Amino acid sequence: MKSLPEDPIVEEIRAVRRELTKRFGDDINALCDFLVQEEQQHKERLVNRPPKAPQHARAAVAERR
Repeated sequence: MKSLPEDPIVEEIRAVRRELTKRFGDDINALCDFLVQEEQQHKERLVNRPPKAPQHARAAVAERR
């Protein structure tokens, strides 16, 4: 099987994942608590977007056009 070329972005994400796994000892609850704290401390970095309409609703709108 042919291997994919290395992607520096993917490698960075994997490195961060390994660091977080090590930091929280595979405790998903501790990781989630940490992420909630980060969100609360850095609200200016969050992006809120309205939810997308379900696929069938978008198709119905497109048919009416």
